[in-house]
Amino acid sequence: MTSGEGDSTTYSGIDYNQLLTLSNALNFTIHVLPTTNWDEVTGLVVDRKSFIASIVYVILPSRLEVYDYTRPFDYSPFCFAMAKPQLKPQWQSLYYPLSNDVWVAILVATVLQCAVLIMITKTEVWKTSCRTLGSGEIVQAVIGTLFGQGFTRGHVPRGSSSLIVAVWLMAVFILGTAYRSNLTASLTQPSYPPRPENVEGLVREIERVTIEPYGVNYKNSFINSDSSALSTFGKLMVVGVDIVDGLKDALEMKRAHVGGRQYLESNIVEHFTRVDGYSPLYIGREMIVPSPTAWPLPHDAPYKHTLDHYIIAITEGGLYEQWRKEMVSEAARKTRTKLKKELNLHQQEKTDSIMEDGPGSNSLKALTLVHMQGPLLLLLLGLAFAGIVFSIEMLTRRSRSN
Repeated sequence: MTSGEGDSTTYSGIDYNQLLTLSNALNFTIHVLPTTNWDEVTGLVVDRKSFIASIVYVILPSRLEVYDYTRPFDYSPFCFAMAKPQLKPQWQSLYYPLSNDVWVAILVATVLQCAVLIMITKTEVWKTSCRTLGSGEIVQAVIGTLFGQGFTRGHVPRGSSSLIVAVWLMAVFILGTAYRSNLTASLTQPSYPPRPENVEGLVREIERVTIEPYGVNYKNSFINSDSSALSTFGKLMVVGVDIVDGLKDALEMKRAHVGGRQYLESNIVEHFTRVDGYSPLYIGREMIVPSPTAWPLPHDAPYKHTLDHYIIAITEGGLYEQWRKEMVSEAARKTRTKLKKELNLHQQEKTDSIMEDGPGSNSLKALTLVHMQGPLLLLLLGLAFAGIVFSIEMLTRRSRSN
């Protein structure tokens, strides 16, 4: 990390702290060579114009053929980031509160309940004070209880059927309460569908993968991998995309961007996180490949063993990890300060809006038409079906009267 004020440039970061420590211990001077991209950094090392590239590079077999590395001292999990899955269509919201097994069990229980009551009626055991219920009325009464209706129009079951009906009503009460509770929760706090968390799941979901220019070596290594998932992953990779552009591209479904986990997290927090902490992107739980990292060196560099000796001392002494904690803490502090300012500004705008709209405007968030698609669609379908049946009945009655 660099910051310039006038003609002076100040360097900071974990790798710079380690390089500065090595320069003090080995008594050498740091001279920074200007570069414009990652390939130019390692190109200077290969041409022996630079003694060392003091920034972590993942150790790959294809890279070892071009240049050497210091002793590995860090670990950078290579992960992917992609858009969080969209919510399920809200018109199916009436179905989501219960699982498939529960719906099947309710259907079977309803059929059995109707069959038992019809059988009792046929044997003239279940009678009302007025008359025996017909099979159609029994089915209508049983299904009506699922919607919170009374058992039937004034016909109370008697005899052995009363116990069966009582048990059914108790079961329906429990099921109805559970369904309404889960329905309220699913409407106000919807759950996201499953999302890919590893390479195997990722290659089944995406159409392309983007990576920054340094990803040429990754692409070649993945394509030549013995793993079918990694080989397919490598064929989907598009090299040369900046991380911000790649993450924007990943917001479109069926695409992902890959890189080091810490680098992905910092860019997502900085560029794609709202004031309330929500981000439309997520990072896969499992890493794509193990990624030990080190500094690139020219092949057969005579100073490699000396550098390795001091790098081991720095790593085992916990200095590198301490520098990492300090950097993360400083970045988190800056992020919190930025978000706090944005949040205060947002709250001030919200307060001003409430004062303009009146005290009643600061109420709970109402359910929108998107949330209520399912019930309204069911109502419209029911009205349409009832209208068709009514028209058929009127036509049938008119034809009979004629």
